[in-house]
Amino acid sequence: MSQAQILDQLALSQNLVTALVEDVDDAVCRTQYSTELSPLGWHLGHCVYVECHWLHEVVRGDASVTAPLRSFYQPPCTPKAERGRQLPQHAVLLAWAQDLQAYNLRHLANLNPALASHALFRDAYLQHFLIQHYSQHYETMLMVLAQKALQETVADFAVNPPIKPDVLRQERLKVPGGHYRIGGKTPEAYDNELPQQQAQLGGFAIARLPVCHSEYLAFMEDGGYRNTRFWSEAGRDWRQRHPDIEAPEYWRRNTDGHWFGIGIRGAYQLAATEPVYGINQYEAEAFANWAGGQLPHEYQWEAACRLGLLEDTGRVWEWCRNAFHAYDGYRAFPYDDYSTPWFDAAHFTLKGGSLYTRPAIKRPSFRNFCQADKRHIFAGLRLVW
Repeated sequence: MSQAQILDQLALSQNLVTALVEDVDDAVCRTQYSTELSPLGWHLGHCVYVECHWLHEVVRGDASVTAPLRSFYQPPCTPKAERGRQLPQHAVLLAWAQDLQAYNLRHLANLNPALASHALFRDAYLQHFLIQHYSQHYETMLMVLAQKALQETVADFAVNPPIKPDVLRQERLKVPGGHYRIGGKTPEAYDNELPQQQAQLGGFAIARLPVCHSEYLAFMEDGGYRNTRFWSEAGRDWRQRHPDIEAPEYWRRNTDGHWFGIGIRGAYQLAATEPVYGINQYEAEAFANWAGGQLPHEYQWEAACRLGLLEDTGRVWEWCRNAFHAYDGYRAFPYDDYSTPWFDAAHFTLKGGSLYTRPAIKRPSFRNFCQADKRHIFAGLRLVW
């Protein structure tokens, strides 16, 4: 990819995030629709802050833009619940963001030789990093809009025909035991994808397709949420704290008792064979136990993906059974806190990507990670045996 093409991708990534804020009013811009998520406007401001941090504060030693904003746009400094009220007015935020984004694109297009030789610009690493950072926040902002739709949707949505539970359609594809390449390549790969590994795997079978709506409905109607033998100890603890949960996050039941889905544009008819999403790892694990399988280890998933065995990857994030961890030889880059704090045994890996995931981060080696109890992400599962 040429430098011009990389800058075009960065401009597109900027525009996609900015457009989500342009399309809403000030109230929506600063509203927190989920305790798990920041307001839309904060995401835009944070992305621009991060862009300026690396391009100017780190590379050029100029913190004039970032220093006054550090206590607000550095995630640990301001709790999510306080971010909305501290945002600038909608129009002010947009003008500030768009001016800096345009300036930064011009800056990158006309780098002087002294700056261009900086290690962060080697193979356009920093440009790729910023594209992916915007891409990740773009998907998170769509989660905010989905949560907004959840609060606004009424139960009189007409469902015709309602989905029905169905038997598992899981076609099992065999993967022979052996050594498999795991991990990414620079400059696109994040530090947690490096260095590449040779994983020794025993033979296993993996489902050709992720679990779909009708299969998950069969689990629900068979008492899957109530039968404790399908749930891990941590999953049972979660169920006890949330006894009213009986379906995926983005499902609702209408006045006739039929299930429908809620997306970023509101209510929609669930298609029986579309992949289910909006479940946490405990729910995914319970379904897998009910179905007689298990969740894949991320190495199994990546090996099968590289072999071309998996269909419908990139429709939903797919929970893995293993904790997010450092590869052998891991080195934090470009800063310590991107990955290292999350190697805590409390975050678990997800693979693949959702319908809302940008192409910049849809690769077999990409490792999403989240705590096991989170349901707001666009995540489902695929079985292994």
